[in-house]
Amino acid sequence: MKKQTFNRLKAVLFLLLLAVISVIIIYNSVSLVLQTVYPRGFSDIIESKAEEYNVDKALLYALVETESGFDEKAVSAVGAKGLTQITPETFEWLQMKRGESFNEDDLFNPEISIDYGAYFLSILIEEFGDERIALAAYHAGRGIVNEWLADEQYSPDGKTLNKIPYKDTDAYTKQVLKVRERYCDLYDMEDDENVNS
Repeated sequence: MKKQTFNRLKAVLFLLLLAVISVIIIYNSVSLVLQTVYPRGFSDIIESKAEEYNVDKALLYALVETESGFDEKAVSAVGAKGLTQITPETFEWLQMKRGESFNEDDLFNPEISIDYGAYFLSILIEEFGDERIALAAYHAGRGIVNEWLADEQYSPDGKTLNKIPYKDTDAYTKQVLKVRERYCDLYDMEDDENVNS
């Protein structure tokens, strides 16, 4: 009788161990698949520029993933180029601020695209004091976002946005922030929200 109980206990423990091992294998497999979906391409550049401009690296990875899917040759319907999808007009404005001179096709260079994307994002976060609003400005433009902030229908205090009126911009900001969470979870990155505020 005791031997039979002992054998059952061994069988239950074996099944529990097998279940734990299976869960670990499944978790690691899912993590590997998700890391393929959310890669850390150009990690040396992204992490260096995130630190240089005091921008959360998970947010910068999420911006690149959302904007271009890490395709350095990406071009949008409105002519935004490169990994961070900066328009030629914005690129020109940023260059004037820095006293630099590049050709707009230099945005296809990962180092330049990420440098200017991180720089622009840092300017927007500093200007608006909120990453969600900064992302809205990255997508829709600073002027448009300032118009929303001046409209009581969208902003009760001129500083926060209760509603992002453009559906595509609202979806974009939600997407970037969701992807940022994925990067934080998958790669054990801290969520440094409003890192420079």
